[in-house]
Amino acid sequence: MSGIFGAILKKDCSETLFYGTDYHSHLGSKFGGMAVYGKELKRRIHDISQGQFKNRFYLDYKRMRGNKGVGVISTGNPQPICLSSKFGAFCIVSNGLVTNSKQLSQELRKKGVSFSEIIEGKINETELIGKLINAGNDLVHGIQQMFDRIEGSCSCLLLHKDGIYVARDRFGYSPLIIGKRSDGWAVTTETTAFLNLGFETVKSVGPGEILLLTEKGIKVLKEGNKKKQVNAFLWIYTGFPSSGYEGINVEVVRESCGRFLAKRDDVTADLVSGVPDSGTTHAIGYSIESKIPFRRVLVKYNPGYGRSYIPSSQSIRDHIAKMKLIPVEGVIKGNRIILCEDSIVRGTQLKNFTIHKLWESGAKEIHLRVACPPILFPSRFDYSTRKKEELAVRRAIKAIEGKDIQDIRDYLDSNSKKYKKMVDYIAKEINVTTLKFQTIDDMVKAIGLPKDELCLYVWTGESI
Repeated sequence: MSGIFGAILKKDCSETLFYGTDYHSHLGSKFGGMAVYGKELKRRIHDISQGQFKNRFYLDYKRMRGNKGVGVISTGNPQPICLSSKFGAFCIVSNGLVTNSKQLSQELRKKGVSFSEIIEGKINETELIGKLINAGNDLVHGIQQMFDRIEGSCSCLLLHKDGIYVARDRFGYSPLIIGKRSDGWAVTTETTAFLNLGFETVKSVGPGEILLLTEKGIKVLKEGNKKKQVNAFLWIYTGFPSSGYEGINVEVVRESCGRFLAKRDDVTADLVSGVPDSGTTHAIGYSIESKIPFRRVLVKYNPGYGRSYIPSSQSIRDHIAKMKLIPVEGVIKGNRIILCEDSIVRGTQLKNFTIHKLWESGAKEIHLRVACPPILFPSRFDYSTRKKEELAVRRAIKAIEGKDIQDIRDYLDSNSKKYKKMVDYIAKEINVTTLKFQTIDDMVKAIGLPKDELCLYVWTGESI
């Protein structure tokens, strides 16, 4: 997962680019990068795994001058990637996952194409995307050709002397939004980047749409596709509360999710709380609907620990999960707690750290309420979970059946006996008093888009 940002202004863009990129820090934990086009292309990349973006880049942005630039905060590849191409020099940042990258890179190598950005024995997917684009007849044709050849998804910004080429992945899985202010234009993954920088949202880039941003405005180079499947997890977990996608605010959706959870619940409790940060808003919605008071039983020490599901290493994920959340013993002790969480993916951190801390602090009961349905399939479009075996729900099914099974339809039906067995097994495994998941229909209603415009693959295994 990455967050990407670009700006093209009538004046120097480096300060706007610096802050706009920094507003994507919740989306990545490994690398940050900026590129600015002035008299020449200038690029900086830093490892941000042990330090925040703004600290790493504060001095850099003051030395980078130009009226247009792109920035990225990434979980995977170092970015931006700069190429000296037949179309002139350009820098590219991307957000997505290319599942057939190995095959594509082998095909390009046979044609004499070399790759220079090798990380831990693997090619850099953003470099691969740049090389695929460079194989086109022009930049627009190259982007279209890249879309056609990759499996997975890719949204990208391409910084060129012409301006900033903006391309949203063909499914519309990840967002790109255009903003305007008096001195220029910007494009962002997260609209929260616009609010304090004075940009007004003017357009959501369509699936597969290709635009060119210049100082004068927006030029449509390729119309978008009619079909789309936006990542529903944006609203449930990954997005920042003040951001909006397809015109729908994240915070409002999370409150609605909490309300739906409460409407289908009848548990008696003393308080409602949430696992920070996203679970907090789900809990607020639950509290509003149920009239059970909201109180904080867990607090996050500071934002620097980031999100525990993003790092690829289990040991790093566990360390973050252990260190970032601190129990509030005075609120926990002796109380029956409804705890709202955005999702259960692997379940190990929830069990070993979050729930354990509550019991150790004297909780009387813990009733876990999850704002999305059980996750049954690894994501096809980002790095959050790559193996079926990692999923808590799949482990439960294997334990119930005594083996791995292919046909899991009974476990998709929230009214079936096998679904109830699965939920009971997970509740016992993570050690909570009771457990309930959101239904798919209620989650879709909370988001407010038609069901066929949302990517629900991780819950249903179905996609366009």
